Amino acid sequence: MLVFATSDKGGTGRTVTSSNVAYRHALQGGDCCYLDFDFGSPTSGAIFDLPGAFAGVPEEGLHSYLVDGVAAPRRIDIWTESERDVLRGRPAGAGRLTLFPGDRGRGEFQAHPGIVGRCIDLLVRADEEFDLVIVDLSAGRSYATEIVLAATAALPGVKARWLVFHRWTRQHIIAASGLVHGNQGILESGVQHGHDPAALKDAIRFVRTAVVDLASPDQAGLRPEQLAWLDVCNGRLQELASRHKVGRTTVLGEIPLDPVLQWQEQLLSNDDVWLHRTANQRTVDAFDELAKKVVDDSAWIGL
Repeated sequence: MLVFATSDKGGTGRTVTSSNVAYRHALQGGDCCYLDFDFGSPTSGAIFDLPGAFAGVPEEGLHSYLVDGVAAPRRIDIWTESERDVLRGRPAGAGRLTLFPGDRGRGEFQAHPGIVGRCIDLLVRADEEFDLVIVDLSAGRSYATEIVLAATAALPGVKARWLVFHRWTRQHIIAASGLVHGNQGILESGVQHGHDPAALKDAIRFVRTAVVDLASPDQAGLRPEQLAWLDVCNGRLQELASRHKVGRTTVLGEIPLDPVLQWQEQLLSNDDVWLHRTANQRTVDAFDELAKKVVDDSAWIGL
């Protein structure tokens, strides 16, 4: 299965959330690969703690493959190459976890038939080899989005889904809605590339990130007036999301606000919860749940 991770704005938690979903899927026993299609800023290597790939690789990355036509892009086995102790060594029962990085110092590039053709080949090979292929796209109406919309239009037999990430704020709700439903958004651009509009719409779900849980013990220090104000704000956001077609019926998951992820974009391990006690269990649970739902037909269709 192909899963395209996108957002209309930066700072939505798109990369850190999709990286954690890939990590959790692998821990659950599935083989997962992560394609860094954020061509202007290929920094997923920093989240996976990969030395030499924090901002992409020097050569033979996805830019070299798609633009320059090298035979195959570089792949990095995270279980053997990560410098983080908890990631070094594949846990018992875990599946493969592989990163296809971008090239360091390269930028966005326009779609043309040669690039789209190489993208098609890459997606087909990855889909055949891995259970889950997560493609992290550049934010907004990007060339990366145009490339994969053109490529997937030529792959009707390959199951593809879209996760649109947004923070739980007014501007992010409006921006996420515009990215999907607006002028030259995913739906309109997809139809122009040959997608069936109903099928493409059914393949899109939203993920809310950095959501404040009013029932969380973390809010115990807030005054009653503050909690009441947050409750009113939350109700207004729910109404706004419903009006902009980003409401509950299209939401696949919510990621709670977590102090660790506010300060450092990283994978949350079980050690971070139980040994170091720096991360919250409910955030790890949310990543676990999203990793299951994204490949579960009943969870997807049941929304």
